[in-house]
Amino acid sequence: MTVTLGTAAVELDAAAVRFRSKKFDVTAIREVSLAVEPGEFVSIVGPSGCGKSTLLKLVSGLLKPSSGAVRLLGEPVTGPRHDIGYVFQRAALLEWRSVRRNILLQAEMRGMPAAGAARRADELIAMTGLAGFETALPHELSGGMQQRVALCRALLHRPRVLLMDEPFGALDALTREQMNVELRRIWRETGTTVLLVTHSIAEAVYLADRVVVMTARPGSVRDLIPVELPSEREYSETLARPEFSATAARIRRLLG
Repeated sequence: MTVTLGTAAVELDAAAVRFRSKKFDVTAIREVSLAVEPGEFVSIVGPSGCGKSTLLKLVSGLLKPSSGAVRLLGEPVTGPRHDIGYVFQRAALLEWRSVRRNILLQAEMRGMPAAGAARRADELIAMTGLAGFETALPHELSGGMQQRVALCRALLHRPRVLLMDEPFGALDALTREQMNVELRRIWRETGTTVLLVTHSIAEAVYLADRVVVMTARPGSVRDLIPVELPSEREYSETLARPEFSATAARIRRLLG
């Protein structure tokens, strides 16, 4: 795919989603406009039910907007996109397949050349610290390691845009911090554009270049907060910085 220089990786233009049935008429999001630059990391926070996951579904083409427009790499999103990566809260690994074979499931589904996919899987396994666990089954892995496998699977085909829907929400606090550090390192190494939905303000600020703060349903963009932190971010040192505290406090005030 040829992408015009200067084209936003993700663009929503006054996008709205309404769900209608005989009993209900619900507006999930309304008038959402957002442009995410190539290689940018954007976190999305907001009250439960405000449409954060709906935004990711719009970008992926799993949902169509009721009004407005969605573009990915300069192209209108008119249906499910196969050039993105998607990581969910649950790793959703196949219990009978090893770490390596779970990662390569992506290649099988996409019909990727086997040799190239195998080399890419090995790169990702090394990058995410899974070396030595290639033949392990999911039940032999910790929750954090399972999510690393899911991340490798999502990155196997080198997507230009990675969507992450509360991927670390089920992890314990220490493992979640470790995964934050790993994710930021991997993002810097791959240059992939990332949209991350999270309920954790600390996670949103630590990881992102900008944080989208949404209103309660029907969700819209209440504010777009730039994160003024160094690109190199050691976890504990970053959380102790006054800029981090000020940004987190600003987001917390906006969320009430």
